[in-house]
Amino acid sequence: MRWRPDFRSGFRDRRDAGERLAKVLVGMDIVDPVVLGLARGGVAVAAPIAQRFGVGLHAFIALKIGAPGQPEVAIGAVAEGLGRNPFVVNVERASMDRVETTEKVIDLRVPDIENRIRQRQSLYRTAGPLPPVKGRTVVVVDDGIATGHTARAACDSIQADEPERLVVAVPVTARSAFRAFTDVEVVALRRPESFRAVGQFYDSFDQLSDEEVIELLEAGQAAPTLP
Repeated sequence: MRWRPDFRSGFRDRRDAGERLAKVLVGMDIVDPVVLGLARGGVAVAAPIAQRFGVGLHAFIALKIGAPGQPEVAIGAVAEGLGRNPFVVNVERASMDRVETTEKVIDLRVPDIENRIRQRQSLYRTAGPLPPVKGRTVVVVDDGIATGHTARAACDSIQADEPERLVVAVPVTARSAFRAFTDVEVVALRRPESFRAVGQFYDSFDQLSDEEVIELLEAGQAAPTLP
């Protein structure tokens, strides 16, 4: 299922985007979800969603694999694992071919990304591990989808732990990224014809620091339901 109203206006900031998403999600028969914000930016969008459902806020970590010599160009992603594997790697063959790289080059880059994920886990999990998702509804939240690599890797990891329902919720997504999410529910408030970068749809889109993420997580551990 893909719920895709095309709101013409942009978003003031990540919280505004999260509040708008929450209004849609509460009408989707979702009960007691596990809310996972993709760190870093997705955590700020997920905060008002978790608050609206009256559940804890958690960060999920997935980092892109940048093309050799072009780190801003994503060709895949590595996500923390919830199943037997500690990490899940998702690489798009077409993206590799476009930048003329090989699996061997990717394999050399992955260990460094896995170490970065471990570092963020140590920062974001001081209150304990992620809650189990098996048999539950999971809402994965990001501040936007450009290529879809990190969100796709996160979904692959979560699906390995057999949730009953998996929903990806984002304020805006590139239309080209939708083909990677045919097996999950997607809520996207905007799906514009013209898409250059996620930040173009926000008035304020500063990068979140680890400290800001930790503050959001601590504040969201026992968030009350909004009226």
